[in-house]
Amino acid sequence: MNVIELLDVTAGYAAHHPAIENVSLSVKKNDFMAVIGPNGGGKTTLLKVILGLLIPFSGTVKVFGQSPEKGRKLVGYVPQFVPSRSFPITVMDVVLMGRLGSTGLIRRYSSTDRHRALEMLELLGADNLAGKRMDELSGGQKQRVLIARALSGEPELLLLDEPAASVDAEGQQSFYNILAELNSRITVVMVTHDVGAISSHVRSIACINRQLKSHGDTLSTADVTEAYGCPFELISHGVPHRVLGKGKDSTHG
Repeated sequence: MNVIELLDVTAGYAAHHPAIENVSLSVKKNDFMAVIGPNGGGKTTLLKVILGLLIPFSGTVKVFGQSPEKGRKLVGYVPQFVPSRSFPITVMDVVLMGRLGSTGLIRRYSSTDRHRALEMLELLGADNLAGKRMDELSGGQKQRVLIARALSGEPELLLLDEPAASVDAEGQQSFYNILAELNSRITVVMVTHDVGAISSHVRSIACINRQLKSHGDTLSTADVTEAYGCPFELISHGVPHRVLGKGKDSTHG
C-alpha cells in the first residue's frame, strides 16, 4: 500500500486559477521524497492537500489508504518558518502540543508525554532549550523546536516545507543526517530548493510547477529546466547520477 496516493488532483484557492492541476503522485512506505519546483509552483499547496487542509476541486487523495482527514493522525507536519511576534510560551510547551492527538484537548499531559517531548528535543540537539521561551530563540532553534513538535506525536509520515531555510549550513547537514536516520522507520516528504544538500539521502524526487513535471527515482535536466523556466544544470547542484536521467523518457517512476 502506498502511504500517499493522489489521482488527477486539481486544487488551489480560486477555482479559475488552480495552484496544482491534474497531479497524480504516489509515495511508498519509507520513501524519502524531495519536492522541488519554482516559487509559486504549488509545492506548499500539495502538502496542504495531503494533510486535508485544502479540499481539491477534483481528483482523489488517500493517506494510508484513508481520506486525508482520517489519515493525518499518522502525519507530522512542519510548515514553513514564519517569524512571529513575542509570545510567552516555552519550548517544552510547544513540543508537547504535538502530543495533543494522543492526549485529547482535555486530559493533562502525562509523564510519558513529557518524556517523549524531551526525547525529540534531545534527538535534534535542542534539549538544553526546553525551559526557554520561544521568543528567546534564533530562527534555526525555533525550526528545530517545530520539528520536535511534529515528531513527538510519533508519526509514520513526516511532511516538511523547507525546514532548513532558517538553519545555518553546519546545522543543515546535521539536520539532514537526522532526517536520514528517521527515514529508516518513517516516510519523509520534504519541500526544498536545495536538492544537492540532501542528494545522498533522497530516494525519489517530484518536480512540480502547477503540473507534475517528473516523479520517480530519476530526474531529467530537461524536465527541471522546463519546470523552472530557465536553464538548470543538475550536476552543478550536486544531484547524484541515481536521480539524474538523460531525457524525458527516464523521469517517470
